[in-house]
Amino acid sequence: MALLSLRISAIAIFLWTARVVSAQISPIVDLGYAQYQGAVNTANNVTHFLGIRYAAPPLGDLRFRAPQPPANMSGVQLATIQPNECFQGSTGQSPTNPLKSRATQIVDTEDCLFLSVYYPSNGAGVPLDNNLPTLVWIHGGGYVAGGMSEYNGEDIIRQSNRGVVVVTIQYRLGLFGFLAGSAVKKNGALNAGLLDQDFALRWVNKHISKFGGDPSKVTIWGISAGAGSVLQQVIAHGGQTEPQLFRAAITSSTFLPSQYQFDDQIPELLFSEVLAQTNCMTAPDSMSCLRAVDATTLEAVNMNITTNAFFGTFVFVPVVDGTFITQRPTLSLLEGKVNGDAVLSVTNAFEGTDFVDQSVSVTASDYSLELFPRFGSLQALGVGALYSGLGTDLFQVDAVQGESIFICPTYYLLNAFHGRAFKGEFAIPPGLHGMDQAYYFPGDSPPPFNNAAFIDAFAQSFTSFIINLDPNIKVDPTTITPHWNTFDIVHTEMLFNQTAVDGLPVVHAIETSDALLERCLFWNSVGSLTAQ
Repeated sequence: MALLSLRISAIAIFLWTARVVSAQISPIVDLGYAQYQGAVNTANNVTHFLGIRYAAPPLGDLRFRAPQPPANMSGVQLATIQPNECFQGSTGQSPTNPLKSRATQIVDTEDCLFLSVYYPSNGAGVPLDNNLPTLVWIHGGGYVAGGMSEYNGEDIIRQSNRGVVVVTIQYRLGLFGFLAGSAVKKNGALNAGLLDQDFALRWVNKHISKFGGDPSKVTIWGISAGAGSVLQQVIAHGGQTEPQLFRAAITSSTFLPSQYQFDDQIPELLFSEVLAQTNCMTAPDSMSCLRAVDATTLEAVNMNITTNAFFGTFVFVPVVDGTFITQRPTLSLLEGKVNGDAVLSVTNAFEGTDFVDQSVSVTASDYSLELFPRFGSLQALGVGALYSGLGTDLFQVDAVQGESIFICPTYYLLNAFHGRAFKGEFAIPPGLHGMDQAYYFPGDSPPPFNNAAFIDAFAQSFTSFIINLDPNIKVDPTTITPHWNTFDIVHTEMLFNQTAVDGLPVVHAIETSDALLERCLFWNSVGSLTAQ
């Protein structure tokens, strides 16, 4: 599954962490509530502060509540190793546990609200610049899994020619971060995981200048559910977030599953299931009961519910809460109610394949009825008609999943930033979900298509945008990417691929398929039924 593709090996993490720990230089930063000691990788003079606490531990009475400021800490806190990550869940009906390959030294825990900062420095850890553009990276994993330990900010700094500061963040996952229902609204915080992200962005706004970053030049970027999180932050507060927390957004495979009203039947059913599995169903105060449940018990319930969902789906996801997320995302995008000044979005050629059981035979019509419980026969017939000419039944089903959940929401986002949006397509075979990540976060292993001209063209599209809000103003003018029009100019996209015979890089502009845009119009028209 895609969750596996978003994790690097335990050995790679160990080697990277060991390298940081062994560094001799130990700069200290004072955040007011705590002093943190980082380390310089003297091989390239990039300074790391790993595992800075940006919010109080969401334990006890703070469980299922909005994040709170961290307490003051005396002494100097070490920030030289990866912190604990948030409790993990799984994709629906996975035949194997996708978490087994996780790095063993990274512990899953409820106390996981940390971030890390990387910046170019001199050998003493002093920032090279005091106003560098800043990237805030939001990890993916279906809102139920993932962490920041797998993302080395040095990769982005290298592709930016040491021109950016990088921040990676963690946020509560699964039922810990996205439990919904009227009881949570009354005595807790809906979308706690999104509020964690917002809280981290406010930390960046306040503190990033201490690391050489400019708080007025922040870009948020994520993959999969991280890209979905970017979309959520773009539409937060009806596009009126104050203060402005970012100027630009990047999405890699925008993830927009069904996002119900917080008290809709489906979130309430999930809430009831949590109560039943924690023996809180008859408690006079259900939220107090849930806050008293042992964390390991609650994590077992989280894993059980997420695993038993429909294949390839994720049940604990954002909801419309009426405050932070004011309405269905597609409506906010249609009305142009967005935060930020520009967007760059990349989708992969075959986003849906990993989220469809390839061993089950089903038509596109019937699959749509399973994927979207509110669909009726009329909508299912429409799906069947739209996708009938795309090949086999399985190929059609893969396309339904990929287009309705990932690809079409990306076009809605692009249209909301009319004249300020750039679109790319990653198609290196087999072009599956998550495969693009290896080209901008390679870690210690080269990506499958290890072609330097391609890697630089692709990865520097992002860093050029982070720095200049325009991939045409290049970090390296010699990259092979041609002029890149905004999406509103004849639906221009930049294709990133390779030739089939001799494996040469293919980077050139294309025009979005009219048939695809027609299918996206259909999905947008049924947004009230898909709850998007």
